[in-house]
Amino acid sequence: MEIERKFTVKRLPNDLEGYPFHIIEQAYLNTDPVVRIRREDDRYYMTYKGSGLLAREEYNLPLNRPSYEHLLPKADGNVISKKRYLIPLPPYTIELDVFAPPFAPLVIAEVEFPSVEEAERFVPPDWFEQDVTQNPAYHNSNLSRRRF
Repeated sequence: MEIERKFTVKRLPNDLEGYPFHIIEQAYLNTDPVVRIRREDDRYYMTYKGSGLLAREEYNLPLNRPSYEHLLPKADGNVISKKRYLIPLPPYTIELDVFAPPFAPLVIAEVEFPSVEEAERFVPPDWFEQDVTQNPAYHNSNLSRRRF
């Protein structure tokens, strides 16, 4: 089960480059239900996500590079590329996604929680802006279908 809240941000942290990060490329084979392939640095996954905005089922299966490269041309819509910074906010970790073109300058902060109750009690830091958890337009699967 994935339980997460998503936010736009007012400003990037000053010391952003000091945090660990991943380079991510992902594409969608299907958006309802969500079936995604992802390259994260040198690791590859296929993910199934159920319906829902705050909480939903999520299953990750490992892929190898040849399988990922075989599936990538079969994906619909835009391939999404982003740099994901991992910013500690104990007991949580902020996953700050800085999107590459054509989605730039979009930046989304995501925080995952062990329970819906914790997610609902979460007080975001002052550099977060709008809570877009309930706005499906900010789901990557919907971004992948956006026209430019």
